[in-house]
Amino acid sequence: MRIAVPNKGRLHDPAIDLLDRAGLHVVDGADRKLYAQTVDPDVTVLYARAADIPEYVADGAADVGITGLDQARESGTDELVDLLDLEFGACRLVLAAPEDGDIETVADLDGGTVATEFPNITREFFAERGIDVDVAEVSGATELTPHVDIADAIVDITSTGTTLRMNRLAEIADVLESSVRLFAREDVVDDEKVQQIRMALESVLSAEGKRYLMMNVPEDALDDVEEVLPGMGGPTVMDIAGSDDVAVHAVVDEREVFETINALKEVGASDVLVTEIERLVE
Repeated sequence: MRIAVPNKGRLHDPAIDLLDRAGLHVVDGADRKLYAQTVDPDVTVLYARAADIPEYVADGAADVGITGLDQARESGTDELVDLLDLEFGACRLVLAAPEDGDIETVADLDGGTVATEFPNITREFFAERGIDVDVAEVSGATELTPHVDIADAIVDITSTGTTLRMNRLAEIADVLESSVRLFAREDVVDDEKVQQIRMALESVLSAEGKRYLMMNVPEDALDDVEEVLPGMGGPTVMDIAGSDDVAVHAVVDEREVFETINALKEVGASDVLVTEIERLVE
């Protein structure tokens, strides 16, 4: 089983970190290597350009791939199944034009020219709206093209909008909201190893923002503690040998830990321990 992973750039480190936290530690993954083994002898990592990963998966060079939704959509491959949003690399593709120009709506571009590094997504966006534009494909410095009379507007990636504002460009419309996803080829989606990989990654994401609470509670205060800790299906309660107290374990949102501990102490809980959760398999 091969997993295609971005070989560099802003998506590489988060992807490798996520695999590591999911238990798929990469071994012997030195720089400039095309392949690396993982601690699972049945799983190999293939390093590739993020833009090439959809094609690698579709053509069978890899079985699953980690890359942005924008890259998958731009590739135009129909054989990919979006298995899981990995919740990093969030960005937007937006349509933007000079802030002091005459273009204020999508319709204003009818008959105009749009520069972009994402020609397929851009053509699809305008075709869906019945607007005829010329698409000028560029490989960089997209924001400059309206200011040097190459294009009337651009379609480009933005996270905060800062680069657009620095180049005196105003957003006109959202084209695509993207994040990094786990993709698989249609014919391997139900493969046991693919599902194991999906579950492992999902368990890491499920654990983010959660904390595990353990505490001792007098039995006569248990009902009050359970009111404080609705948790995920209710807290787990266990007897403590040689004690009239019981041990209570629960998963809570990290944002609620401060108030929850104070409420637990008020109803009689003691020896409250808070720990991080690496993985949560639901």
